[in-house]
Amino acid sequence: MQCHHFDAGRCRSCTLLDLTHPEQVRGKEAQVRDLLGLPDEVWLPPVVGAEAGFRNKAKMVVTGTAAAPVLGILGPPGEYEGQGVDLTDCPLYPAELQAAFGPLAELVTRARLTPYDLTPAVGPGGRRRKVTPKDAAGRGELKHVIVTLSPAGELMVRLVLRSTEPVARLRKHLPWLAEALPALAVLSVNVQPAHAAVLEGAEEIVLTERQTLGMEIDGITLHLRPQSFFQTNTEVAAALYRQARAWVDEVSPATLWDLYCGVGGFALHCAAPGRAVTGIEISAEAVASATTTARELATLPPDAVVGGHDDAWWREATADVRFAAGDAAAFALGTADDPEMVIVNPPRRGIGADLAGRLEASGVRHVLYSSCHAATLARDLGDMPSLRPVRARLLDMFPHTGHYEVLVLLERA
Repeated sequence: MQCHHFDAGRCRSCTLLDLTHPEQVRGKEAQVRDLLGLPDEVWLPPVVGAEAGFRNKAKMVVTGTAAAPVLGILGPPGEYEGQGVDLTDCPLYPAELQAAFGPLAELVTRARLTPYDLTPAVGPGGRRRKVTPKDAAGRGELKHVIVTLSPAGELMVRLVLRSTEPVARLRKHLPWLAEALPALAVLSVNVQPAHAAVLEGAEEIVLTERQTLGMEIDGITLHLRPQSFFQTNTEVAAALYRQARAWVDEVSPATLWDLYCGVGGFALHCAAPGRAVTGIEISAEAVASATTTARELATLPPDAVVGGHDDAWWREATADVRFAAGDAAAFALGTADDPEMVIVNPPRRGIGADLAGRLEASGVRHVLYSSCHAATLARDLGDMPSLRPVRARLLDMFPHTGHYEVLVLLERA
């Protein structure tokens, strides 16, 4: 992939762009194999998707002025350090995503959304000082524009603001935006008042009638609410769910836990008639999304086919699927009965010693571990020596960076 921003030194986010895509994948696989120390026969060939136009989400820092906003990033150390860099033509974004930035920049101007000043407050002697409310009031409003693209071409747009002051103006201009951006499905405001390196706040105000964005993966439409997490590479995410489903179906457990279940991607792809599935996720928003998808699958119209199965199959498959909001480790530690199989898809910190110890001491026969950080995966595997890795696969979820996803099937020895 060629990128004029990288070549000019304006953006260095794609740290591996000097390497060809095959070289990147070989390097990642070598690193993961070295960290995990698994035998060669355990590994399947890596999953590799497109090297350009694959991102379904853009997180744009907003700089410049309300009259001339710049959507992109703050420049890296060097010539462009601290400057607003326009990344609306970043080659990682598909054309549908790139086309949305023009109308959104015009919305910033129409609604008079002054970009937030991200520079630190400086006191006497050049020392940084705490930002006071008075300082913040003069720093502007709009911090980020976050845009998510669905496989159907619909968009969810989130505006991260310092306060709710511009909300009335945004409502006024919503009819214009709907006309200028026909793909818009969901528009929301996230309120993040703190002057800190925190992307978003707790308060979310949805301005459109639609509350969710449908992400169709192999026929299953996963509903994303504004604060829901979803993998940024739709093509490779679909491959991840397909591989998980294949391995789960081989094991054919009667009971399955999906811990850190998010919007239900693993749980719903691995549901089947006669299989009781429980999904646990700390985010109530994500649980609401997962529950919505399960309800839709349970009430398909007659003769409908989703993911290769008809409405009757899905009614039976979702009959014993449930989702609940809560801490995954606390749920496992507080539940006496063991399922036959557990899926874990934790954040970068991994599952930790408590949950790993609970699984090690349990009667669980199989664990499917999806990890975005192989170092914590290696640590967690060390805490579960009775669960032996029998399959492993690298998925190149984040081309041109050192990041990836790795899926490991564990079987009790």
